[in-house]
Amino acid sequence: MGRKSIISDQQKIKAVTSYLNGKASMLSLCNKFKVHKSSFQKWVIRYKSEGEAGLKHSCKNASYTAKSKINIVKEYLGGHGSLNDLCIKYHISSNTVLCNWVKKYNGHENIKSSGVGGKHIMTKGRKTSYYERIEIIKYCIENNNNYNKTIEKYKVSYPQIYTWMKKYNQFGIEVLIDRRGKPKLEELMTEDEKSKAKYKLLEAQNRRLQMENALLKKIQEIERRRY
Repeated sequence: MGRKSIISDQQKIKAVTSYLNGKASMLSLCNKFKVHKSSFQKWVIRYKSEGEAGLKHSCKNASYTAKSKINIVKEYLGGHGSLNDLCIKYHISSNTVLCNWVKKYNGHENIKSSGVGGKHIMTKGRKTSYYERIEIIKYCIENNNNYNKTIEKYKVSYPQIYTWMKKYNQFGIEVLIDRRGKPKLEELMTEDEKSKAKYKLLEAQNRRLQMENALLKKIQEIERRRY
């Protein structure tokens, strides 16, 4: 069961109108209702843009088509609103959600409509060599752990890629060796080969971090230009 809002709609309306009419400061109202300043600012913006209706509680989550998500991202990248402004305008649950849309858009990933997706591609598993598993994990890491994209490219099953990624993240590359029965010759790597494989995966992780940092800097620059 979801937690009920402590502050009623009428209390929000009264607080915002008191602030806008100069009867109370934002700080005093935040202290009175025990809310963060950023939350109160959202109430004010919603009230200004939608009136009392903007502060009325709704249990229904907003849904967005792929096209509307892309349009919102373009609006943000075009400098037509901050993360906070657009989240309020379009009733997006948090800045993180919008950041993820921006991240997918910049990474040329497929942005799906709300309520669409979440289903994994039903590909039958296949036998893979140790070297293949390393290459598959490398690709998955470089693509921000996009399992479906990795499955499409390498024609492996979701349980396979999920298991390999989980094992690699917990224990390293050695656990990717198939130890069922007698180990194959190709599974027996020298220390030098293991080092090269580890380096390859480390490179993939670094590339992903560089991409994430570049996007973060871009978002920070957009936010700075607004103020």
